[in-house]
Amino acid sequence: MSTVLPSPSPSAATPAPASAAGPARRRITAGRAPARPTTAAAFHSISAVTAVLLGLVGIGALLHEPVLIPPLAASAALVHSAPTLPLAQPRGVVVGHLLGTAVGYGALAAAGSSAWAAAVAAGVTLALLMAARTPHSPACATSVVIVLQSPAPARFVPLLFGATVLLVLTGYAASRIRRKAPRYPAYWW
Repeated sequence: MSTVLPSPSPSAATPAPASAAGPARRRITAGRAPARPTTAAAFHSISAVTAVLLGLVGIGALLHEPVLIPPLAASAALVHSAPTLPLAQPRGVVVGHLLGTAVGYGALAAAGSSAWAAAVAAGVTLALLMAARTPHSPACATSVVIVLQSPAPARFVPLLFGATVLLVLTGYAASRIRRKAPRYPAYWW
């Protein structure tokens, strides 16, 4: 069985006029990796991520409770290295992790701690994130962490909520420190 691909439109093969160079350039480069950040931008993002994650470790040490979990490190990376993406916006970061938390505890209560339940929890979390228009892929990992590690909800949920708010606030502050940095957030809600 063969597949017939549609022929390209005539406008796709002809170069864009000079006045439309911006959109034409985007079409040409759309399949390429993003440009490498400047040294200053990379240093700024890496420093901000490291500082906020060290802050979470410090808070955890004071409380004798782990606050830094892998999904939060992924969230910090999104907020500080891709601040304009929908995945990095406060709504997705905070609400996304809370939805992942709810699904994780629900799956844990319904099916116990197993890799099977964790996989289902991640899928259900993704479905809810999409339905709620709160894209944030690290939230799927939060539901997996909950199912596999069974943390006490009375301690875990407030710490997770506080950590997500801290990530958002540091993203906001860091985007205002460096003059050329994209402003974070692109939208709050």
